[in-house]
Amino acid sequence: MLTVGIAGGTGSGKTTVVRKVMEKFPNENVIVIPQDSYYKDNGHIPLEERQKINFDHPDSLEFNLLCDHLDTLRRGYPVEMPVYSYLTCLRSPETITVRPARVALVEGILILTDPHLRELLDIKVFVDADADDRLGRVIMRDIAERGRSVLKVLERYHDTVKPSHLQFIEPSKRYADIIIPGGGENQVGIEMLVSIIERHLQTN
Repeated sequence: MLTVGIAGGTGSGKTTVVRKVMEKFPNENVIVIPQDSYYKDNGHIPLEERQKINFDHPDSLEFNLLCDHLDTLRRGYPVEMPVYSYLTCLRSPETITVRPARVALVEGILILTDPHLRELLDIKVFVDADADDRLGRVIMRDIAERGRSVLKVLERYHDTVKPSHLQFIEPSKRYADIIIPGGGENQVGIEMLVSIIERHLQTN
């Protein structure tokens, strides 16, 4: 199994890159493992406190479980991937069965910050974007998908998102094999990724 890590800052266009790559492979040869599914369950914390969690900090993720699942898939066995809700900051009792595939895309802002996870990634990609562009996408996404007001989004951006980006995410770019500037609008970068995956599928 070829494992491709796709990292980048919040709002950089990672999800768009993954979606455009997946449009080229509408079969079961390629699967997506989102980092967001592996946020720690915070059921022991009151809702008000859960909503203050810094989701841009590596400590918010259960990297060991993600690595275990990747390793299990590489050995040819299915895994039960968690389902995480940003609205409640909890894991759902339900899980999603993920079966082994020829290629796995591991997508998330922090995936290049963990040494063990980096070792499991055959190709490491960093999707880069201008800070203002990222902020604009974050505002639109958080209002539409996470029920936050513009003021709350801006507060969170300045309190946690921006500092964590500078401390953890931006420095992780040095581990990337491929950097795609411009996010999901970079057709050349996306075609290069598609070409790598196609070559793997044809030769293995």
